[in-house]
Amino acid sequence: MTKINFVNSPPSSSNRAPKVAPEETKQELQNKMKELDLTNIEKITEVKANDLGVPYINLKGFPVSPIAVAILPQEQAETLNTICFFYTNQEIRLGSTNPQNPQLKALALEIAKNYHANVEIYLISQSSFDLAYKLYEKIPKIKKFTSGVEITEESLKRYQQELESFEQLQKKVNEVNISELVTLIIASALQTDSSDIHIEAEEKNIKVRFRIDGVLHTVASLLHGNWVKIISRIKLLSGLKINISNKPQDGRFTIHLTNDHVEVRVSTIPTSFGESVVMRLLRSSAVGLKFEDLGLRGKAFVDLLHETKRPNGMIVTTGPTGSGKTTTLYAVLNKLNDAETKIITLEDPIEYKLEGINQSQVDFSKDYTFAKGLRSVLRQDPDIIMVGEIRDLETANVAINAALTGHLVISTIHTNSAAGAIPRFLAMEVKPFLLSPALNAMIGQRLVRKICNNCKVEDKIDNDVMTRILNILSVIPPKTAAALEKEDLHNLKFYRGQGCKECHGLGYKGRIGIYEVLTMDSQIEKLILSGKVSEYDIQNIAVENGMLTMVQDGLLKAKDGITTVEEVFKVAE
Repeated sequence: MTKINFVNSPPSSSNRAPKVAPEETKQELQNKMKELDLTNIEKITEVKANDLGVPYINLKGFPVSPIAVAILPQEQAETLNTICFFYTNQEIRLGSTNPQNPQLKALALEIAKNYHANVEIYLISQSSFDLAYKLYEKIPKIKKFTSGVEITEESLKRYQQELESFEQLQKKVNEVNISELVTLIIASALQTDSSDIHIEAEEKNIKVRFRIDGVLHTVASLLHGNWVKIISRIKLLSGLKINISNKPQDGRFTIHLTNDHVEVRVSTIPTSFGESVVMRLLRSSAVGLKFEDLGLRGKAFVDLLHETKRPNGMIVTTGPTGSGKTTTLYAVLNKLNDAETKIITLEDPIEYKLEGINQSQVDFSKDYTFAKGLRSVLRQDPDIIMVGEIRDLETANVAINAALTGHLVISTIHTNSAAGAIPRFLAMEVKPFLLSPALNAMIGQRLVRKICNNCKVEDKIDNDVMTRILNILSVIPPKTAAALEKEDLHNLKFYRGQGCKECHGLGYKGRIGIYEVLTMDSQIEKLILSGKVSEYDIQNIAVENGMLTMVQDGLLKAKDGITTVEEVFKVAE
């Protein structure tokens, strides 16, 4: 057998070690030690969270969005050692190394109020904070998105020049890309003072409608092939899930203007040919309406002003959805708001933010109802309480007891007239002996469109309608300052708008309220206590005592050239 000797042969693989092995092993050991340290830190943090009774989270591997991080300014995050790691339209979660910091708790309340969301504070380790804090480097890239849709005064002015009519809007929407299309529609809605934008997918096209002064107008028709892009753009802006189209969703975003900002509430629901989108435009400047500018006149104005100055009792506004009840309540609150008065509201939802007033939003999914919220509010020692709506016996009882124990309570209830509020309360099984001393005033109201002053002309009224008008105005009690003499009744003049560029061809611009204000008196109180309450009996007593009905108030405003006879009869008869 031939023996072969290898000169300088390498050692066998079994006893050979790579030259880099010691360094790699050392690095692996260091990584393992580091992992063990971090694991121990997280375990210690979790135990601490249990002791404090707060939730805990490890942010390693958690998909923290830069958009969520951006909710807290970087300096504030660094000062409080706190990071926002989760954000949806309803939920905001903060992670902090010191969740019991009073400054953090105050900040959480402020965030909850500003974003109308539930805020929860978690305990996190320092390493979790450091990891998430690095995301601030990415915030400048998404700054424009997080600040909402930016429509400058310059772009609005340009749209005003380009879009003098809805026909021009229809032409323009076919010339721009999807991003500009959504901005164009929003800007056009703002220009026309629309309260809502409706975008509806139909079988052959997409219909765009604006609600202007309470009435829907079709303003444009879009190609159905663009629907997916349009709905995706709107969902992206409002923080909705783009991939979900078979369930209703709700979101919001903000339009920032130079001297104002507009909160846009977005609602989507599935329909046969896509989805229906409604965007409600809430202007912050709209809350500045003064009590004197509501449209109340004469005895109604004096009576309601007197009732708002009383230290206790209840004032309720009545009317269907969209009749301006919330606007009236806000105007009353603006009138009563001063440094010496504690005002708290319970709303569903909070539509406008009022400076100097504590506003709380009910959340039925978390069992935070009007009744339970009202009980909590009473522990806050308020002078005035606004309850968004009284819809059940529990809420009614708590509100009435609050009104009887030294608080002024203002609220809304769904009835067709001021006189209908009392039977509605009794139908809820409110005790009559509590209701009569608690109620101060009931307001029935509707909104009518105002004639455009730029194109106002005299309106010709046919004989049948004029006879109807005379029958209504001639029965105004003589004791009422608004009563008309026979001579006035035979010389009535009414007006309408022809339609012009100023009012976009509609003949109307803006809205005003028509009212009836019923105040509690001994006759109505006896009727309530008798147990034989009729809406018509209450109405008759109020009219005999000088109350103007809504239709009478509306026709007097039509006589003064504020609105049209057609509008009054459409909403009040």
